[in-house]
Amino acid sequence: MTRPPVDPRRTLTLRDVSEASGVSEMTVSRVLRNRGDVSDSTREKVLEAAKRLGYVPNKIAGALASQRVNLVAIIIPSLSNLVFPEVLGGISEELEDTGLQPVVGVTNYSPEREESVLYEMLSWRPSGVILAGLEHTAAARAMLENAGIPIVEIMDVDGEGVDSVVGISHRRAGRKMAEIIIRAGYRRIGFIGTKMPEDHRARKRLEGFTAALAEAGLSLADEEYYAGGSALLKGREMTETILKRTPDLDFIYYSNDMVGAGGLLHCLDTGLDVPGRIGLAGFNGVELLDGFRVKLATMDACRREIGKRAAEIIAGRSHSDLVGGEVVELTPVLQPGDTIRRL
Repeated sequence: MTRPPVDPRRTLTLRDVSEASGVSEMTVSRVLRNRGDVSDSTREKVLEAAKRLGYVPNKIAGALASQRVNLVAIIIPSLSNLVFPEVLGGISEELEDTGLQPVVGVTNYSPEREESVLYEMLSWRPSGVILAGLEHTAAARAMLENAGIPIVEIMDVDGEGVDSVVGISHRRAGRKMAEIIIRAGYRRIGFIGTKMPEDHRARKRLEGFTAALAEAGLSLADEEYYAGGSALLKGREMTETILKRTPDLDFIYYSNDMVGAGGLLHCLDTGLDVPGRIGLAGFNGVELLDGFRVKLATMDACRREIGKRAAEIIAGRSHSDLVGGEVVELTPVLQPGDTIRRL
């Protein structure tokens, strides 16, 4: 007799962990609730099986007949990065009259922290999950795959999603910026990046950028990295450092607008001709740039639209006929500003 296919959205149960670990459901329950007399070897066996399966204990079991609450788990890398508040704005706007409430967790770009935040949020049985990026630990991915609810990974389409995906291609965005810079006549090009390699989207932009340079017979003349977060001051400092080391650079591409804006301030303060002597470009299109007398070239990363489209999927309002597995790719728009020579 052929077994029926397993529902990909079926929530894992104690029985699944029991069968995987070879102990009774009662013992599994005692281990996961950290109660009762259980040997260390049995406890380790149960916890290992639960992690491998992606099982998350239900903290509201028995409290609600539906076993779901009207919460949507939103997991993002940072609140200090100006990119994500606009994403949250799009999500909140779309969920406003659905009865669903967003609850936010922050990972600080740490895969282990993301795994921990996801575990806690899933234990409350939300109605859906929206999280930034496609890269997760094996345990986090297992939890997502077995959550039994809509999952939407946002900001990036360069990779394989767990369920639905809404974002842009960062590799294509980096390639497009390189092609524009090359057409404008720049040849001695540097790169400044923060939070890399943890910021996978910035890494992918750089991959697309350097690939396009290579096709034109060019390569990066210099690179400067900082493991911490983005800030205007850090952009100033890193720009000063790279120009002291490689003074003949005629263009600097930044991993984001915050460090790029700091670099622009350094160049203006030191009297460098922008964009004649040196060109500059960032990424994200944050509104902060509107307050500068010289506008940094950048790309609008469709942040608010990404949030809205992700929330539509969670709320069941998507324009697609698909139920799960939807991929929505948006196209970032170049904002040339004043820091790239006109073609």
